[in-house]
Amino acid sequence: MIVFERVFKRYANGREALNNVSFNIHTGEMVFLTGRSGAGKSTVLKLIALLERPTRGTVLVNGKNTRALKPRHIAAFRRRIGVVFQDHKLLADRPVFDNVALPLAVAGAPLKEIDKRVRAALDQVGLLGREGALPQELSVGEQQRVGIARAVVSKPPLLIADEPTGNLDPDLSLEVMRLFRRFQDVGVTVVVATHDLHIVREFGQRVLTLEAGHLMGGEAPDTLPSVVATR
Repeated sequence: MIVFERVFKRYANGREALNNVSFNIHTGEMVFLTGRSGAGKSTVLKLIALLERPTRGTVLVNGKNTRALKPRHIAAFRRRIGVVFQDHKLLADRPVFDNVALPLAVAGAPLKEIDKRVRAALDQVGLLGREGALPQELSVGEQQRVGIARAVVSKPPLLIADEPTGNLDPDLSLEVMRLFRRFQDVGVTVVVATHDLHIVREFGQRVLTLEAGHLMGGEAPDTLPSVVATR
């Protein structure tokens, strides 16, 4: 599902976020990315979602080489990934319902199906009944949960999350992670970046640890399959 092969990422300001990072995540696997703030966790997720491209090396996601993917194919690539980032990326002028429904509306789902899935997703994150609220009327934690609902509403084959429980209390944090785990149980690949070591211990999944852009845990580079560019 996901292969990083000798990946380097250097930003325009000269900061090297990733240095020779290699790992392999299999379809249906749940993996935690850990490490201190600035270690490179968010950069890994942005490379998976094609919000950034690697400076060197290969990122392969669901058979697609992100460096070789043409701009006209990026939207379709991203529709198969559910993403939860720390800054939520909610539409401030749209109510909660519209924010959660966005992936389904873009995909052309029937209105009846959209209504059913949006309400189910909001129920799963504890926000059923807040469909008409605007993002600025919600707490930071509630905004984060709206982002989670939007990420899972279309049941994508891959979910990636950057500190999805960072603003939630411990009980709700476990509830949200159990939701991700249920998707993993039916074959969805889940990648979660987190500082919450309690969550990591609770779920007992494979852990990839980053330190100053270097991968401290995971497969050695020579165990990875060869990568063929897919356009």
